Amino acid sequence: MNTKSPWFMLIVAQGTTILGASLVFPFYLIFIREVGASFTQFGLAYGLFTLSSAIVHRWIGTLTDYIGRVPFLVANAWGMALLFLLLPIVTAIWQVYALQILLGIFGAMQKTSEKALLADLTEYRSRGQRIGRYHFWTAISSGLAIIGGGMLIDFFTLDIIFYTGSIILFISGWVMLGIVEPFRLSDTNTKEGTH
Repeated sequence: MNTKSPWFMLIVAQGTTILGASLVFPFYLIFIREVGASFTQFGLAYGLFTLSSAIVHRWIGTLTDYIGRVPFLVANAWGMALLFLLLPIVTAIWQVYALQILLGIFGAMQKTSEKALLADLTEYRSRGQRIGRYHFWTAISSGLAIIGGGMLIDFFTLDIIFYTGSIILFISGWVMLGIVEPFRLSDTNTKEGTH
């Protein structure tokens, strides 16, 4: 496999992103419980995550067609890295709510951009096979991160997974900068002279 191909770079970058995120999210329940959240507050926190994500998906999808998918994938990685650094210092439920809204927005950036870029980088006839391979590698990253996260918490503290996840996400953003996108609508409009 060509290690400089956009396809390979996407697998490495998103595998790293999922590694960083999966290190944290399964154990996030413990964190929210430590803040003192009830099940109602926990449900509200996750609901805010999902609703904020839903609200921005359509805009992000349209913007990625013009700006490109990679800038949104990088924004997701670095934005999540920053938020993971803030999570250990959260002391009140309203802070959890605010961070959940931001996590939902960054999550929408990743979800929409990843899927659009997957479609851009695959041909119709082999799309299912290529996407299957892609999800194989990203699922491996996720599984290893969950196992590693449990071990880190056992040997250190819950906070260490947030810091480790942040570092991994920051690195994944740098890797994503190496992805060359096949096209953007803004490139097409500029070439045709229709700004």
